[in-house]
Amino acid sequence: MTEEFKEYYRGKVVLVTGGAGAIGSNLSRALAELGAKVIILDDLSSSEIWNIPSLPGVLFVEGDILDEVKLKRVFFERPQIVFHLAAFFANQNSVDHPERDLLVNGMGTLRLLEYSLLAGVNRFVYASSGCSIYGSESPLPLREEFMSMHLSTPYQITKMLGELYCNFFLNHYGLKVVKPRFFNSYGPGEVPGQYRNVIPNFIYWAMKGLPLPITGTGEETRDFTYVGDIVDGLLRAGVMESAVGQEFNLASGKETRILDLAHMINEAIGNKAGISFAQRRKWDTKNRLLASIDRARQLIGYEPKVTFEEGIKHTIQWFRQNWEKIDSSARFGPGVSSAVRDFFSK
Repeated sequence: MTEEFKEYYRGKVVLVTGGAGAIGSNLSRALAELGAKVIILDDLSSSEIWNIPSLPGVLFVEGDILDEVKLKRVFFERPQIVFHLAAFFANQNSVDHPERDLLVNGMGTLRLLEYSLLAGVNRFVYASSGCSIYGSESPLPLREEFMSMHLSTPYQITKMLGELYCNFFLNHYGLKVVKPRFFNSYGPGEVPGQYRNVIPNFIYWAMKGLPLPITGTGEETRDFTYVGDIVDGLLRAGVMESAVGQEFNLASGKETRILDLAHMINEAIGNKAGISFAQRRKWDTKNRLLASIDRARQLIGYEPKVTFEEGIKHTIQWFRQNWEKIDSSARFGPGVSSAVRDFFSK
């Protein structure tokens, strides 16, 4: 971030929903270090209180984004900028619990937009999902002008719904909204669990000495994006006028095979258990993911700086430094691989 952007956030009141999660906690820390007063609203349903930065100027309010009392509490602080990161995450979770997904990602986003409008918020940054918006038949690299109506999970549907509500509040009420689309974020701050992303789960299982379960062939690719790069993109989205009303990808712009990821993590940790293969999940229809970041470069000067190898190293280091807390917080249920279930049943 340039000195100009640092000056912008100093003294600002900023609301971060989902601020105890991986992206939210890193964003909240960055905002506090820039001199902003940060209000975090998080119900801790998929995050941990120990992940919240303990810094001056950070206020944590435990609560659901559907809870009107909690919303009134955080908007009483008169935030000038809202980063709406809270969500019912993610694909498999939404397949298992579609009604809760609709309530949180649909009604919850609508409530945040309504309160932001009434409170006179200057900027509303909505965390969208590039893994959701484009469907499975979009040509690569994925560009913002292509969207698909053929989506395979409730999560994908409701993340698109959030963008549509943002468009309505922009066009009808003039609320300044920004719609960054995240791609496969990873990094320090993400606790492993049944409904979490592949990288924290792989690291966790490798540190347990278990085989890393790949659902599919391993030839599938993803555009993994380090959390620090996403935070940089978000900070820019909260400042630059060129971002208002726009959707753009926050990604690395590079593909990584899941098989290569698994081998990299096993080698870095020294896990000799190798890998195992399981049947591909029915909703997982994307063989490859690769995003274009041309629009983000043009609009906000976004440029990912952390290589995949560096990002994995930083993430493993965070796991080792916080292992006892991570191990006690990991949330796995009946959806995990049989190898992991067998391990925890011993």
